[in-house]
Amino acid sequence: MGSLALLDLMGGIALLLWGLHMVRSGILRAFGPDLRWFLGKALRNRFAAFGAGLGLTALLQSSTATGLITSSFAAEGLVSLVPALAIMLGANVGTTLIVEVLSFNISAVAPIFFVIGLVAFRSGARSRIKDVGRVFIGLGLMLLALHILLTTLAPAENAPGVRVFLNAITGDPILCILIGAAATWAVHSSVATVLLIMSLAYSQFVSPYAAFALVLGANIGSAVNPIVEGGRRDNPASYRLPLGNMLNRLIGVLLVAPFLQPIVDFMLAWQPNLATATATFHIAFNVMTAILFIGLLDGMARMLERILPERVPESDPSRPRYLDESALETPSLALADAARETLRMGDLVEAMLRKVMDAMMANDKSLVDQVSRMDDGVDGLDEAIKLYVTKLTRGSLDEREGHRSMEIIAFAINLEHIGDIIDKNLSELATKKIKHRFQFSPEGASELSAFHKRIMDSLRIAFGIFMSGNVDEARWLIAEKVALRNFELAATELHLDRLREGRLETIETTSLHLDVLRDLRRIHSHICSVAYPVLDAAGELPPLRQSEADLLGISTPAHPSTL
Repeated sequence: MGSLALLDLMGGIALLLWGLHMVRSGILRAFGPDLRWFLGKALRNRFAAFGAGLGLTALLQSSTATGLITSSFAAEGLVSLVPALAIMLGANVGTTLIVEVLSFNISAVAPIFFVIGLVAFRSGARSRIKDVGRVFIGLGLMLLALHILLTTLAPAENAPGVRVFLNAITGDPILCILIGAAATWAVHSSVATVLLIMSLAYSQFVSPYAAFALVLGANIGSAVNPIVEGGRRDNPASYRLPLGNMLNRLIGVLLVAPFLQPIVDFMLAWQPNLATATATFHIAFNVMTAILFIGLLDGMARMLERILPERVPESDPSRPRYLDESALETPSLALADAARETLRMGDLVEAMLRKVMDAMMANDKSLVDQVSRMDDGVDGLDEAIKLYVTKLTRGSLDEREGHRSMEIIAFAINLEHIGDIIDKNLSELATKKIKHRFQFSPEGASELSAFHKRIMDSLRIAFGIFMSGNVDEARWLIAEKVALRNFELAATELHLDRLREGRLETIETTSLHLDVLRDLRRIHSHICSVAYPVLDAAGELPPLRQSEADLLGISTPAHPSTL
């Protein structure tokens, strides 16, 4: 009987954790980008940030997920440390709300949640509806898990061995705090730990005093995971936010622990139901901690910035800056990190393209050497991005996230190809020109510079398309590709006219001139790859490809930004 009860207890805990996971993942998949926008708008002051953290965490049921989103803003320089710490104070309160709701006997609602969730998940025409269905199923699983925990513990109440064991390990308040912290760290959820503590208290397996001490430990344990998983060892500043949150929790526990017995007596006199009293203490502790520290965040931020200085920028360009491994469990965050790293890779490619033309026009060998080193960085970032996104795709992604992950990999690959063309082809052409001291004719140099400028402009437009998916920009880029082919033909014809005139500069540089035009056009073809998925989604890809293939009647339109 004891073994079966233990299995039921473990099954109930596993079901509770899976329900929490479904709620969190469903909310993030359905509203992930909107939640980031909402959080970004709420960072005007510490009180607005506190409210945003509370509301967001009440939805996600994970202060860790809120911390990841907040950390991404902090890494991008969009939020200072004070509002970030205020968000975490709100997140700590937000995690307590579902515990307070579940402290009441509402397990009868679980079948209703299952029905609503199943209907939405199976019949939802849009991905967001399916994700909302996932949330309802997760809520139903949480209620069912809580019912299993209570019914499993009730008959075991008379088992003397279990009671002796629990009394032994929960007799010391310090030991209770340590056990609560370790359990929360292990299951990565203070909600699950506090719900289990509520079940143990309701079944009188632990005393009210021990239950409250375990809750204090759970609050410490939930602050451990962001420190272990959220920080980056190569950047001490990344530990400021999780360490500040941990200090808030520790100081709160140190202030409350000496007065725990009077608090227990007061709570039980006001609320004799042990499960409800435990949940109420949990929320009261976090609310009082928030009230205490909301006005002290400036001093804490200065202290954290002093003891955890900003990292000195890495000199190795191939080392990724934004690929946060801890964000892989949150696809919307991980994809945003991968996109940002891809843009950084694009900045390197843009610099290579600018430097190689400067080297060619000025006969500067040092610039050619710089381009070669930068290509090594591009290759390293390409490998890191592909590996990161591949890890992400091993998990469960919805259709939108799957498409976005493929777009990121495809764009990174095309940027790497552009880097190779610059390093292997254009750099060699520049080296050849420098070695033989060749000079382009004034007309030839002007044509190449104009062609190069249009390629650079297209690359910057491609970055915008990659991030925004703007259809007008994508349409413009493809039309520009056709126009550049015509430009190349016209430039080639003008070059041949000068060649027929027997001009010395043209004779010396004829192969160089034509090869540069060819390689720049190849680069533009890779740049245009970013537009095809956008046009395909808009249903415009087939006719544009036909027009492009025929080269009939398409001239470069005015750029959308000028319309």
